[in-house]
Amino acid sequence: MKLGKLEKVKDLRSVWKHEANDFTNWLAEEENLNTLGEEIGIDIELISTEAKTGSFSTDILAVESNTNYKIIIENQLESTDHDHLGKIITYASGHDAKTIIWIVKEAREEHRQAIDWLNEHTDEEINIFLCKIELWEIGDSPIAPKFQIVSSPNNWSKTVKRSSTSSAADNNMIQYEYWTKLNEEIDKNYPMFKSRKPLGKPWHDLTIGRPLAYIKLIFKTQPSEMKVKLTIPDSKEFFDYLYDSKDEIESELCYELDWKRLDDNKVSHIEIMEKSDINDYSKWDENIKWHLSRASEFHEVFADRVKNY
Repeated sequence: MKLGKLEKVKDLRSVWKHEANDFTNWLAEEENLNTLGEEIGIDIELISTEAKTGSFSTDILAVESNTNYKIIIENQLESTDHDHLGKIITYASGHDAKTIIWIVKEAREEHRQAIDWLNEHTDEEINIFLCKIELWEIGDSPIAPKFQIVSSPNNWSKTVKRSSTSSAADNNMIQYEYWTKLNEEIDKNYPMFKSRKPLGKPWHDLTIGRPLAYIKLIFKTQPSEMKVKLTIPDSKEFFDYLYDSKDEIESELCYELDWKRLDDNKVSHIEIMEKSDINDYSKWDENIKWHLSRASEFHEVFADRVKNY
């Protein structure tokens, strides 16, 4: 069998002549944001291009689909420089972004070190990615883009570093291992979900189609309990819309739910709970089956209601 040879296209501007008009508009297309999101491990949904930050404009303002956290993307079809490093911090501050993605042709070592340093010294909610964009072809094939992560947050090390006691760090590690094992089951048997990078936290989020709501899996140590929630970040109206169908929804699920409107909070929850101890490794298979069975039932019952609202 004759195999082709991958060849790197050195001149990005042979495809995207203008950074803003060509590359940014190309990246803002849903298919290309999905490709970037798959490489990084988050679901990216466009808000706007050239979003204003005072007298400046952010190349792409987006949102993480399941959390509604803001994302800013800064594009640079050249080597990294101090000017763009300052811009990403300014834009992130202006939009209160939790995730920063800096896409470049080449990453200078001093700027890679700067991003590593920022990831090390910010809390676990702030995530900064430095990515190269490359173009490749095989013979006369169409040119294909490829994102390559140069620097990314180490969320696990952040979680451990901020644990104030050894027991807290132990709990973080157990939770990290549990969600990692749960992800493996998602990849094998639950195609309606996409596995997400696990954190050493008592929760793990799954998308349901729109940022209007998402499914949150909980496994707490104190008290020892598991939950599956439909979390509604910022819409009491949507909670009320669902509550009007409470009897119908619970009939479809064949069990009752705990409906928490939480009038003094922006977030609302619809949930089910089960007692269990995460430290009992012998029950992890059973626990994961409970989490994902309930989550898939939530997806079946709520996904169309979220989509059609």
